[in-house]
Amino acid sequence: MIRIKLKGITFYSGTFDQIYDKFENSTVLVAPAASALADIDVKKKYHLSLKKADIAILDSGFFCILLKILKRVNVQKFSGYLFLELFLTKAAKHNKILLINPTKKSNYLNSRLLKKKGFKNILGYTAPLYKKNLVDLDLIKLVNNYKPRYVIINIGGGTQEILAQYLKENIKKRKINILCTGAAIAFMTGEQAPINKIVDKFYLGWLVRLLHNPREYFIRTILSFKLLKYFFKGCIKIYK
Repeated sequence: MIRIKLKGITFYSGTFDQIYDKFENSTVLVAPAASALADIDVKKKYHLSLKKADIAILDSGFFCILLKILKRVNVQKFSGYLFLELFLTKAAKHNKILLINPTKKSNYLNSRLLKKKGFKNILGYTAPLYKKNLVDLDLIKLVNNYKPRYVIINIGGGTQEILAQYLKENIKKRKINILCTGAAIAFMTGEQAPINKIVDKFYLGWLVRLLHNPREYFIRTILSFKLLKYFFKGCIKIYK
């Protein structure tokens, strides 16, 4: 696998099986969007959570294009959407899964999706609106009692990664994998923009989301261009 270092964040480029095997032997996987990465200089807690994550995958097609053009390295884009879809195909169906969702509607839709895919032991948790100092003792108690093998966090980027580290550092020590893929599951249920494998393959997820919700995603699309500063400042390191 190729490793890309960005200000202490370790991204991995490889096949699904390579990343999956590494994830199985670690704890936290994140898939940060380009617009979120562009603000890590000011969002200190978010930046720290990404640095502490065991694996970051290349969710951003724009970031991959910049790596190919400016660093001449052929990386493999692996969106949170694609990783989650393949993960749900490969993960053992008997394992307990905890879904952390933004709303009760998401709880219902996401749990129904996993049941259709053959999972039996599914528990949904509706996350509160987290404040600046993230604390959720109810969630810690739930995880310790339920003992899930996998936790899939489906709340917004910038918060889910901090929540993942909070869980990792505060739950009773046991084998657990925490997957931060945000809205990826909502693409599958139809709750958000209709992204599919073809859209994802050709790096068009940003365009579909922009057309689906221009007010929110126009600014995020513009912010993505701030990624260029990391290349000009020499913040990108490649390890093959």
